Parts: sequence; C-alpha cells; structure tokens
Amino acid sequence: MYDLIIVGGGPAGVAAGVYAARKRLKTLFITSEWGGQSTVSEGIQNWIGTINIPGLELAAQLKAHLEAYKADIVEIKEHELVTSVEEKNGGFIIQTDGGTAAETKTILIASGSARRKLNIPGADKFEHKGVTYCASCDGPIFADKDVVVIGGGNAGFETAAQLLAYAKSVTMLQRGPQYRADEVTVQKVLSNPKMRGITNTELVEVKGEHMVTGIVYKDMGDGQTKEIPCQGIFVEIGLVPATDYVKSVVELNKVGQVVIDPRTQQTKTPGIWAAGDCTDVLYHQNNIAAGDAVRALEDIYQYLHAR
Repeated sequence: MYDLIIVGGGPAGVAAGVYAARKRLKTLFITSEWGGQSTVSEGIQNWIGTINIPGLELAAQLKAHLEAYKADIVEIKEHELVTSVEEKNGGFIIQTDGGTAAETKTILIASGSARRKLNIPGADKFEHKGVTYCASCDGPIFADKDVVVIGGGNAGFETAAQLLAYAKSVTMLQRGPQYRADEVTVQKVLSNPKMRGITNTELVEVKGEHMVTGIVYKDMGDGQTKEIPCQGIFVEIGLVPATDYVKSVVELNKVGQVVIDPRTQQTKTPGIWAAGDCTDVLYHQNNIAAGDAVRALEDIYQYLHAR
C-alpha cells in the first residue's frame, strides 16, 4: 500500500514527486514520458531561474531532479500509461498498460493534456518550422515577424495578446462568424494597431519551403481562396486533457478537465488531488503547474498525517 501515487511526468508530476520524497511519503510515480507538452519547444524562455532551455533538455533535468531525491521513498515506473483507477477499501487501486497494479491511500492526477492538432495539408510538415502550439514557449522567437493565430476563443486571444509584444503583426483566423472569447477581451486585443481579425474562414493549407511562408484559407463570405504571408502560425484550437482513465472516480467538466478546489487542488473525491494542465484552473503554464502540484502535496501530507 503506497501513501501516494503520482500520475504524470511533466512539471506538475515531477514537482510533486520531489516534494513527496522530501516529506517521506511512500510514493509510486508513473509516467509515459518526461517533460509534458514542453518537449516540443526548441527554446523555453519562461521557466523561472533558467534563461532559455530546449524542451527536451528541460525534460531531462526534471527526470534527473526526481531521481536525485527519490532514494528508497519514490519508486518510478517509466513508459507506462495508467488505464484505470478504482476505489477500494477506503483507498484506490490503479492499473497500467505495462501490467502494474498498485494500491494507494491517495492519488495526484498530473497527466496533463495534449494540444488539438491542426489537420490541414502542410501543418504536420511545418510543425517546429513555423507551426507551433505554445506562444508562451516560442513567442519571442518570432520577434518582428508576421504571425497568424488560429482560433478565436479566449486562448486564441490570450495568445494574440502575448504575441503583440514581439511580432510585427498578428492576424487571427476564426472559423465561424463570431469570436468565442469574452467580448471585452476581443475589443481590447483587436484595438491594437498591429492586430487584425478575420472571421468566417475555412483553413486550406500551410505553405512553406524550409520554413513556413504563409497560410491559405477560404473566405466563406465571398467564396474566394486567399493567402496570408507569415513566418509563424500559432494554433489555439483547444486541448485534450489526458483524463479518460479517471472519469469514473472524479468529476470532469464538459471538456474533460478535472474539477478541483483551487485552494487545495482537491477533487470532490476524498483522497484524489489534481494539478497542472489536466485541471480546470484558468491558466495553464509550466510554472503554474509546478506550483499547483506543490500546493497539492502540502495538502496531501496534511490529509495523511494531520487530519
């Protein structure tokens, strides 16, 4: 019987693992891969304390940090996905696709989410060559360049607002006739002279040579096919939380994120906490995920030893 099982090897999961080791909680740490979504970035410039770091290097450092502290307290299972979680005798039992079965008193869900990919010709070919899914990671790389944001929800407008600090121009392409973001956000971002929005579009193709040179779309208003020259394309068409394996034991919102109490990171199921991009908190970034996981570990320790 473990005190804690942590699911996920990104900044949230690793922060939790380090704190679990320091607090001497008998822990099983399960991850399919290290680093989370940041592994796709060539240069992360907002990981506090590190000026610039490639995503794969951050993943390696996260792994090394946990391994340095794990001792005989934290057991690590790599390259395994948790497939189910069930309540049992006041605790929980988990199963993985690697054959692991384990019982635990508490669980921290830190399995993150994946960006919904742009599915048009050229999008895969030019990923990491101008097509990107992380403005906070890659925005500064596109300083003084013309960029396009795909998606007119709050995430799209937040991305556009970040890019306006660096880019020469930002064009947003919205699929339908109306933006889905908050009206006040729409008005404020579109008022920037470097910003323009185009609604009622159907994406056709990402164009380029060695790097992105433009994006082609169909204007659903006049039926014409048009091209926007650009050097960067930022995709904000939603996230897919990795939470299917816990849908029977915790509350999920309509998009599959784990519903938590932001004061403690607790779910509505006693004994289960969640942190990072798989949760319904307002903002999702590496530093936020790590901090949320630390908050969760403090609360998990109190749950196990002081309540």
